[in-house]
Amino acid sequence: MALVRFFTEDTKFKLPHPVKTSRWIKNTILKEKKKPGNLNFIFCSDDYLREINIQYLNHKTYTDIVTFDSSEEKNLIEGDIFISIDRVKENSEKFSRPFDEEIHRVIIHGVLHLIGYTDKTAQKKTVMRRKEDSYLSLR
Repeated sequence: MALVRFFTEDTKFKLPHPVKTSRWIKNTILKEKKKPGNLNFIFCSDDYLREINIQYLNHKTYTDIVTFDSSEEKNLIEGDIFISIDRVKENSEKFSRPFDEEIHRVIIHGVLHLIGYTDKTAQKKTVMRRKEDSYLSLR
């Protein structure tokens, strides 16, 4: 049975409506013709996520999300998704978006990475943004 779990590290954040969000995540995966597996979302501080970025990816920058795929079978979506609450707050202000929308955009962004979407080129970033917008509208 697929589990979507939410944790915090080095931050005081509580995701509103975790059951509804979990259902939305699983439905997104199913719409992409994949199988939901165990997903862990770890909401953390900027510094905590930067340390993960340095340790595992050798990137010395701050970021809003780091995703680790742990699936061992084709089409099964499993992994750990680390999200910086500090960065999400900053981006919601920067882009004049409600925090609730921005946190869900980052959540689904991580899920889309696990599904196989990337944002390494302008064209791929556009595709990913359209997917994010589409799934945000179904929330």
